[in-house]
Amino acid sequence: MAWCCPHVGEKKNYSTLQDVMDKYDLGHIIKSEEFCEILRAKERSSLKVLCCKHFQKRHGRCVRTAAKNEICILKMYCVCVCVSGADVQSSKGGATEFKYPSYVQHIMGDIFSLGFGPFRWVCTSGDPADLQQTDDIAAALLEELCTAAPERIKQQYRDNILWIRQAGTHKMVVGSQARILYSNQKGRVAIAVAINKAIASGRVSAPVVISRDHHDVSGTDSPFRETSNVYDGSAFCADMAVQNFAGDAFRGATWVSLHNGGGVGWGEVMNGGFGLLLDGTEEAERRATLMLNWDVSNGVARRCWSGNSNAYDTIERTMAEQPDLQVTMPYPVQDEHLLDRALQG
Repeated sequence: MAWCCPHVGEKKNYSTLQDVMDKYDLGHIIKSEEFCEILRAKERSSLKVLCCKHFQKRHGRCVRTAAKNEICILKMYCVCVCVSGADVQSSKGGATEFKYPSYVQHIMGDIFSLGFGPFRWVCTSGDPADLQQTDDIAAALLEELCTAAPERIKQQYRDNILWIRQAGTHKMVVGSQARILYSNQKGRVAIAVAINKAIASGRVSAPVVISRDHHDVSGTDSPFRETSNVYDGSAFCADMAVQNFAGDAFRGATWVSLHNGGGVGWGEVMNGGFGLLLDGTEEAERRATLMLNWDVSNGVARRCWSGNSNAYDTIERTMAEQPDLQVTMPYPVQDEHLLDRALQG
C-alpha cells in the first residue's frame, strides 16, 4: 500500500493534523500543495501518513477550502484511505460513519433536512442589470419570509439574505449572468414566481432559467456525501435522484437529467437534475410551482423517513401550509429490540 503525497514529497512532517490546521484560517482557500500538506500530517501514535496516491491522483489539482474547526478530513478522502487500508472507520457507526467529522455529513446533512440547498438561476439576456433585478427580488422575498419563519430556520434566511444583498459587489460573474442562493422550498417557489412576473412586466428583459446544484436536498443519492447522514441503512439506494428525475419531468421541467458521478466519482453517486425556463407566462408559473414543490419535498420526506428530526419538523410544517401534500410520517420505535424479538419468532 503506497502511503505518500507525490506532490509534497518529504518536505514537511507534523505530529498531528491540528499542527497543520493551525496554519490556516476558517474558510481559507488553499491550493493543491497546501491541501496535500494538510492530508499528509502524521499521526503521533502510528506515524502513518494520512494521504494516499489514489486521493492525490484524483483530487490533487483541485482547489479546496480548509475549515479550522473541523479535522479537515473530507468525506471522499476518508473513503479513499479506507479503501487503501487505513483505519479511519468508526467502530460505533454504520457503513457511512468515519472517525472524523465532515462538512457534508455533520453540517450540511441537517441543513438539507431543513429544506435548504443551492437554488440557481441564469439570466438568458446576459445583461448584468437583469441579474441585479433578480438579486433584489430574491432578497426582498427572503426578508419577508424570514419575519414569519420558525426560529430554527431564521439563521439560514439571515445568512442568505446577507449573501444575496452583497453578491453583486463581489463581482463573481465571469461568464453567464447567473446566481446561486441557498433557499428552502417556500423561498424557491416564491422567487421563481416573482421572477416570472418580473419577466412578464418587463422589469427583467428576457427569460430566466432556474435550476439547482446536485449538492442539494434531494437531487443526489451519495452515501459518502449528500446522503451520508441517512442512518437507517438506505443511504446506498438511489431512490431520491430517480424520483426527482421522473417527478420533475412529469411536473413540467424544461429538461431533466439522470447521471452518475459528480464530485465523488463514478459509481459513488446518482444525480437527478433539471432546468426550467421562466418566460413570463402563466404556464411557466404553474410548472415552476408544481415542480419546485416536488423537487424539495421529495428529499425532505426521504430524510424524515430515515429519522432526521429537522426533516420531520420541516415536512410537517410544509403539509400544514400545503393541504394537497400528504406524506406518510414515520413512527419512532420505542423499543429498539422489538424487531429482533419479532424475527426470532
